[in-house]
Amino acid sequence: MRIIRQWTDLPLSDRGATIAIGNFDGIHRGHQAVLDLARSATPAPLGVMTFEPHPREFFAPHTPPFRLMNAEARANRLAKLGVSHLYELPFNAELASLTAEAFARDVLAQGVGAVHVTVGADFCFGKGRSGTTDDLRRFGEQLGFGVTVASLLEAGDQPISSTAIRAALSEGRPRDARAMLGHWHRIEGEVLHGDKRGRDLGFPTANMSIAGLHPPRFGVYAVLVDVLTGPQAGSYQGAASIGVRPMFGENLPNIETYLFNFSGNLYGEHLSVALVEFLRPEMKFDDLPGLIRQMDEDCIRAREILARA
Repeated sequence: MRIIRQWTDLPLSDRGATIAIGNFDGIHRGHQAVLDLARSATPAPLGVMTFEPHPREFFAPHTPPFRLMNAEARANRLAKLGVSHLYELPFNAELASLTAEAFARDVLAQGVGAVHVTVGADFCFGKGRSGTTDDLRRFGEQLGFGVTVASLLEAGDQPISSTAIRAALSEGRPRDARAMLGHWHRIEGEVLHGDKRGRDLGFPTANMSIAGLHPPRFGVYAVLVDVLTGPQAGSYQGAASIGVRPMFGENLPNIETYLFNFSGNLYGEHLSVALVEFLRPEMKFDDLPGLIRQMDEDCIRAREILARA
Protein backbone atom coordinates (compact mmCIF):
# COMPACT_ATOMS: atom_id res chain seq x y z
CA MET A 1 0.00 0.00 0.00
CA ARG A 2 1.28 3.44 -0.92
CA ILE A 3 0.95 6.19 1.69
CA ILE A 4 0.61 9.63 0.09
CA ARG A 5 0.84 12.69 2.30
CA GLN A 6 0.04 15.48 -0.13
CA TRP A 7 -2.63 16.36 -2.64
CA THR A 8 -0.70 18.53 -5.09
CA ASP A 9 1.73 17.63 -7.88
CA LEU A 10 1.01 13.92 -7.68
CA PRO A 11 2.39 11.53 -10.30
CA LEU A 12 -0.10 9.67 -12.49
CA SER A 13 0.48 6.49 -10.44
CA ASP A 14 -1.00 8.23 -7.39
CA ARG A 15 -4.06 9.60 -9.18
CA GLY A 16 -7.26 8.06 -10.51
CA ALA A 17 -8.39 5.93 -7.57
CA THR A 18 -11.87 5.34 -6.22
CA ILE A 19 -11.65 6.91 -2.80
CA ALA A 20 -13.41 6.34 0.50
CA ILE A 21 -13.19 9.44 2.72
CA GLY A 22 -13.31 9.63 6.50
CA ASN A 23 -11.28 9.56 9.68
CA PHE A 24 -11.59 5.76 9.88
CA ASP A 25 -10.84 5.75 13.60
CA GLY A 26 -11.08 2.11 14.62
CA ILE A 27 -12.05 0.99 11.09
CA HIS A 28 -15.28 -0.45 12.47
CA ARG A 29 -17.96 -2.32 10.54
CA GLY A 30 -19.49 0.94 9.29
CA HIS A 31 -16.12 2.00 7.88
CA GLN A 32 -15.72 -1.43 6.30
CA ALA A 33 -19.11 -1.03 4.59
CA VAL A 34 -17.90 2.26 3.10
CA LEU A 35 -14.76 0.49 1.85
CA ASP A 36 -16.79 -2.34 0.33
CA LEU A 37 -18.98 0.13 -1.57
CA ALA A 38 -15.92 2.00 -2.81
CA ARG A 39 -14.31 -1.25 -3.92
CA SER A 40 -17.36 -2.23 -5.95
CA ALA A 41 -17.98 1.22 -7.46
CA THR A 42 -15.33 1.11 -10.20
CA PRO A 43 -12.44 -1.09 -11.35
CA ALA A 44 -10.02 1.68 -10.34
CA PRO A 45 -7.53 1.12 -7.48
CA LEU A 46 -9.06 1.35 -4.00
CA GLY A 47 -7.98 4.43 -2.09
CA VAL A 48 -8.74 5.92 1.30
CA MET A 49 -8.48 9.61 2.13
CA THR A 50 -8.02 10.43 5.78
CA PHE A 51 -6.38 13.15 7.81
CA GLU A 52 -3.47 13.46 10.22
CA PRO A 53 -3.80 14.82 12.79
CA HIS A 54 -7.45 14.01 13.31
CA PRO A 55 -9.41 17.25 12.68
CA ARG A 56 -10.69 17.13 16.26
CA GLU A 57 -7.08 17.24 17.49
CA PHE A 58 -6.39 20.21 15.22
CA PHE A 59 -9.37 22.27 16.37
CA ALA A 60 -9.28 21.21 20.05
CA PRO A 61 -5.71 20.16 20.83
CA HIS A 62 -6.25 20.03 24.59
CA THR A 63 -9.16 17.60 24.61
CA PRO A 64 -8.56 14.26 26.38
CA PRO A 65 -7.18 11.46 24.17
CA PHE A 66 -9.98 9.91 22.13
CA ARG A 67 -8.48 8.01 19.22
CA LEU A 68 -9.04 4.27 18.95
CA MET A 69 -5.91 3.75 16.88
CA ASN A 70 -2.83 5.67 15.89
CA ALA A 71 -1.86 6.36 12.29
CA GLU A 72 0.40 3.29 12.13
CA ALA A 73 -2.34 0.93 13.30
CA ARG A 74 -4.85 2.48 10.90
CA ALA A 75 -2.50 2.04 7.95
CA ASN A 76 -1.79 -1.58 8.91
CA ARG A 77 -5.50 -2.38 9.10
CA LEU A 78 -6.33 -0.62 5.81
CA ALA A 79 -3.55 -2.50 4.03
CA LYS A 80 -5.01 -5.81 5.28
CA LEU A 81 -8.38 -4.74 3.85
CA GLY A 82 -6.93 -4.31 0.37
CA VAL A 83 -6.46 -0.54 0.18
CA SER A 84 -3.76 0.29 -2.38
CA HIS A 85 -3.54 4.09 -1.92
CA LEU A 86 -3.78 5.79 1.47
CA TYR A 87 -4.05 9.57 1.13
CA GLU A 88 -3.07 10.56 4.67
CA LEU A 89 -3.40 14.30 4.17
CA PRO A 90 -1.93 16.75 6.69
CA PHE A 91 -4.82 18.51 8.36
CA ASN A 92 -3.56 22.06 8.76
CA ALA A 93 -4.81 25.63 8.48
CA GLU A 94 -4.69 25.49 4.68
CA LEU A 95 -6.88 22.41 4.43
CA ALA A 96 -9.21 23.57 7.21
CA SER A 97 -9.85 26.86 5.39
CA LEU A 98 -11.05 25.28 2.14
CA THR A 99 -14.73 25.70 1.39
CA ALA A 100 -16.70 22.59 0.50
CA GLU A 101 -16.55 23.51 -3.17
CA ALA A 102 -12.81 24.20 -3.05
CA PHE A 103 -12.18 20.86 -1.32
CA ALA A 104 -14.14 19.01 -3.99
CA ARG A 105 -12.43 20.89 -6.81
CA ASP A 106 -8.85 21.38 -5.58
CA VAL A 107 -8.34 18.22 -3.53
CA LEU A 108 -10.63 15.57 -4.97
CA ALA A 109 -10.86 16.46 -8.66
CA GLN A 110 -7.65 18.34 -9.49
CA GLY A 111 -5.45 17.10 -6.66
CA VAL A 112 -5.88 13.32 -6.43
CA GLY A 113 -7.96 12.87 -9.59
CA ALA A 114 -10.65 10.81 -7.86
CA VAL A 115 -12.81 8.82 -10.27
CA HIS A 116 -15.35 7.97 -7.57
CA VAL A 117 -15.88 9.01 -3.94
CA THR A 118 -17.65 7.01 -1.24
CA VAL A 119 -18.60 8.44 2.16
CA GLY A 120 -20.84 7.64 5.12
CA ALA A 121 -24.31 9.17 5.47
CA ASP A 122 -23.09 11.52 8.22
CA PHE A 123 -20.18 12.89 6.18
CA CYS A 124 -19.59 16.66 6.24
CA PHE A 125 -16.70 18.53 4.64
CA GLY A 126 -15.27 21.94 3.97
CA LYS A 127 -14.76 24.94 6.24
CA GLY A 128 -17.11 24.80 9.19
CA ARG A 129 -18.31 21.34 8.05
CA SER A 130 -20.62 23.22 5.69
CA GLY A 131 -20.69 20.62 2.91
CA THR A 132 -23.26 17.79 2.94
CA THR A 133 -23.52 14.56 1.00
CA ASP A 134 -25.99 16.29 -1.34
CA ASP A 135 -23.37 18.98 -2.00
CA LEU A 136 -20.78 16.28 -2.69
CA ARG A 137 -23.04 14.64 -5.25
CA ARG A 138 -23.63 18.00 -6.96
CA PHE A 139 -19.91 18.82 -7.07
CA GLY A 140 -19.18 15.33 -8.37
CA GLU A 141 -21.56 15.83 -11.28
CA GLN A 142 -19.89 19.15 -12.09
CA LEU A 143 -16.31 17.95 -11.68
CA GLY A 144 -16.52 14.47 -13.16
CA PHE A 145 -16.42 12.00 -10.28
CA GLY A 146 -19.14 9.67 -9.06
CA VAL A 147 -20.43 9.64 -5.47
CA THR A 148 -21.84 6.84 -3.34
CA VAL A 149 -23.24 7.42 0.17
CA ALA A 150 -23.24 4.47 2.56
CA SER A 151 -26.08 4.03 5.04
CA LEU A 152 -25.20 3.91 8.73
CA LEU A 153 -24.95 0.41 10.20
CA GLU A 154 -26.49 -0.54 13.53
CA ALA A 155 -25.61 -3.02 16.24
CA GLY A 156 -28.77 -3.86 18.12
CA ASP A 157 -30.73 -0.64 18.30
CA GLN A 158 -27.88 1.86 18.06
CA PRO A 159 -25.70 3.02 15.15
CA ILE A 160 -22.20 1.62 15.03
CA SER A 161 -19.88 4.49 15.84
CA SER A 162 -16.45 5.21 17.25
CA THR A 163 -18.24 6.87 20.19
CA ALA A 164 -20.11 3.67 21.07
CA ILE A 165 -16.91 1.65 20.78
CA ARG A 166 -15.08 4.03 23.11
CA ALA A 167 -17.87 3.60 25.66
CA ALA A 168 -17.58 -0.19 25.50
CA LEU A 169 -13.82 -0.02 26.02
CA SER A 170 -14.14 2.47 28.88
CA GLU A 171 -16.46 0.02 30.63
CA GLY A 172 -14.18 -2.99 30.11
CA ARG A 173 -16.34 -4.64 27.43
CA PRO A 174 -13.87 -5.55 24.67
CA ARG A 175 -16.16 -8.26 23.25
CA ASP A 176 -18.92 -5.68 22.72
CA ALA A 177 -16.36 -3.41 21.05
CA ARG A 178 -15.37 -6.33 18.82
CA ALA A 179 -18.98 -6.84 17.74
CA MET A 180 -19.05 -3.25 16.44
CA LEU A 181 -15.51 -3.23 15.08
CA GLY A 182 -15.67 -6.56 13.31
CA HIS A 183 -12.24 -7.34 14.79
CA TRP A 184 -10.54 -7.21 18.17
CA HIS A 185 -9.61 -3.76 19.41
CA ARG A 186 -5.84 -3.53 19.11
CA ILE A 187 -3.17 -1.29 20.58
CA GLU A 188 -0.13 -1.06 18.32
CA GLY A 189 3.25 0.52 18.77
CA GLU A 190 6.92 0.18 19.53
CA VAL A 191 8.21 -1.71 22.55
CA LEU A 192 9.90 0.81 24.85
CA HIS A 193 12.44 0.44 27.63
CA GLY A 194 10.78 0.56 31.04
CA ASP A 195 11.85 0.01 34.64
CA LYS A 196 12.18 -3.76 34.04
CA ARG A 197 10.25 -4.53 37.23
CA GLY A 198 8.30 -7.28 35.45
CA ARG A 199 11.51 -9.18 34.82
CA ASP A 200 12.39 -9.00 38.51
CA LEU A 201 8.90 -10.29 39.39
CA GLY A 202 9.18 -13.22 36.99
CA PHE A 203 6.86 -11.68 34.38
CA PRO A 204 8.97 -9.80 31.79
CA THR A 205 6.69 -7.47 29.88
CA ALA A 206 6.74 -5.58 26.60
CA ASN A 207 5.91 -1.96 27.45
CA MET A 208 4.14 0.36 25.02
CA SER A 209 2.81 3.89 25.26
CA ILE A 210 -0.91 4.62 24.90
CA ALA A 211 -0.36 8.38 24.61
CA GLY A 212 -2.94 9.98 22.33
CA LEU A 213 -5.25 6.96 22.45
CA HIS A 214 -8.58 6.57 24.19
CA PRO A 215 -7.68 4.60 27.32
CA PRO A 216 -9.62 1.37 27.83
CA ARG A 217 -10.70 0.57 31.38
CA PHE A 218 -7.58 0.28 33.51
CA GLY A 219 -6.89 -3.27 34.54
CA VAL A 220 -5.69 -6.67 33.34
CA TYR A 221 -6.79 -8.31 30.09
CA ALA A 222 -6.41 -11.60 28.28
CA VAL A 223 -4.78 -10.65 24.98
CA LEU A 224 -3.68 -11.93 21.61
CA VAL A 225 -0.37 -10.51 20.47
CA ASP A 226 1.15 -10.15 17.02
CA VAL A 227 4.86 -9.35 16.96
CA LEU A 228 4.99 -7.42 13.70
CA THR A 229 8.73 -6.96 13.25
CA GLY A 230 12.02 -8.63 14.11
CA PRO A 231 13.29 -12.22 14.17
CA GLN A 232 10.53 -13.40 16.53
CA ALA A 233 7.65 -12.04 14.46
CA GLY A 234 4.55 -14.15 14.90
CA SER A 235 1.38 -14.64 16.95
CA TYR A 236 1.31 -15.25 20.70
CA GLN A 237 -1.09 -15.29 23.64
CA GLY A 238 -0.63 -13.32 26.81
CA ALA A 239 -1.93 -11.10 29.58
CA ALA A 240 -1.64 -7.32 29.59
CA SER A 241 -2.02 -4.62 32.21
CA ILE A 242 -3.27 -1.17 31.18
CA GLY A 243 -2.96 1.67 33.65
CA VAL A 244 -0.67 3.71 35.86
CA ARG A 245 0.94 0.95 37.98
CA PRO A 246 -0.22 2.21 41.42
CA MET A 247 2.21 -0.09 43.26
CA PHE A 248 5.09 2.01 41.96
CA GLY A 249 4.18 5.68 42.43
CA GLU A 250 2.78 8.15 39.90
CA ASN A 251 3.17 7.01 36.30
CA LEU A 252 1.86 7.82 32.84
CA PRO A 253 -0.69 5.29 31.56
CA ASN A 254 0.77 2.53 29.41
CA ILE A 255 0.23 -1.10 28.44
CA GLU A 256 2.53 -3.84 29.70
CA THR A 257 2.15 -7.21 27.97
CA TYR A 258 3.42 -10.57 29.18
CA LEU A 259 3.70 -13.07 26.31
CA PHE A 260 3.17 -16.72 27.22
CA ASN A 261 5.84 -19.22 26.15
CA PHE A 262 8.13 -16.46 24.91
CA SER A 263 11.73 -15.59 25.58
CA GLY A 264 13.79 -12.95 23.85
CA ASN A 265 14.29 -9.24 23.41
CA LEU A 266 11.49 -7.17 21.89
CA TYR A 267 12.87 -3.66 22.49
CA GLY A 268 12.36 -1.51 19.40
CA GLU A 269 10.05 -4.04 17.74
CA HIS A 270 6.43 -3.29 16.91
CA LEU A 271 3.57 -5.16 18.54
CA SER A 272 -0.17 -5.35 17.97
CA VAL A 273 -2.03 -6.27 21.18
CA ALA A 274 -5.68 -7.35 20.87
CA LEU A 275 -7.88 -6.99 23.97
CA VAL A 276 -9.99 -10.15 24.32
CA GLU A 277 -11.43 -10.11 27.83
CA PHE A 278 -11.22 -7.87 30.89
CA LEU A 279 -10.01 -9.88 33.90
CA ARG A 280 -9.94 -7.43 36.79
CA PRO A 281 -9.46 -3.74 37.64
CA GLU A 282 -6.05 -2.26 38.34
CA MET A 283 -5.19 -2.77 42.03
CA LYS A 284 -2.63 -1.72 44.61
CA PHE A 285 -1.33 -4.61 46.71
CA ASP A 286 0.08 -4.59 50.24
CA ASP A 287 3.32 -6.25 49.15
CA LEU A 288 5.10 -7.73 46.13
CA PRO A 289 4.32 -11.38 47.02
CA GLY A 290 0.62 -10.48 46.89
CA LEU A 291 1.09 -8.90 43.48
CA ILE A 292 2.96 -11.95 42.19
CA ARG A 293 0.24 -14.33 43.43
CA GLN A 294 -2.39 -12.26 41.65
CA MET A 295 -0.34 -12.17 38.44
CA ASP A 296 -0.11 -15.98 38.54
CA GLU A 297 -3.90 -16.16 38.86
CA ASP A 298 -4.35 -13.63 36.05
CA CYS A 299 -2.22 -15.70 33.69
CA ILE A 300 -4.10 -18.92 34.55
CA ARG A 301 -7.43 -17.21 33.79
CA ALA A 302 -6.09 -15.64 30.61
CA ARG A 303 -4.85 -18.99 29.31
CA GLU A 304 -8.27 -20.56 29.96
CA ILE A 305 -10.10 -17.74 28.19
CA LEU A 306 -7.76 -17.69 25.20
CA ALA A 307 -8.01 -21.46 24.80
CA ARG A 308 -11.71 -20.86 24.02
CA ALA A 309 -11.30 -17.62 22.06
